[in-house]
Amino acid sequence: MADFKVGKVTHYYDKIGVAIVELDAELGVGDKIKFVRGGEELFEQDVSSIQVEHQKIDKASKGDVVGLKTENEVKEGAEVYKLVA
Repeated sequence: MADFKVGKVTHYYDKIGVAIVELDAELGVGDKIKFVRGGEELFEQDVSSIQVEHQKIDKASKGDVVGLKTENEVKEGAEVYKLVA
């Protein structure tokens, strides 16, 4: 599996379990992603929900700042990679 960086976590809302991610590439609902921080792989998950300004969307583009629901806590500065089979 090849994976490539799609963005970086700029903020994390722990009460609602949402990471704010600045995207460097396209990302869509259903994509499989992983979070990496300091070279350490944190966890993988499927993208179940993407929001921009509290509006649910199915696909976001490079340059968008989106909210992603995460299965685990993730710290600011973590990199987001899309897993490609």
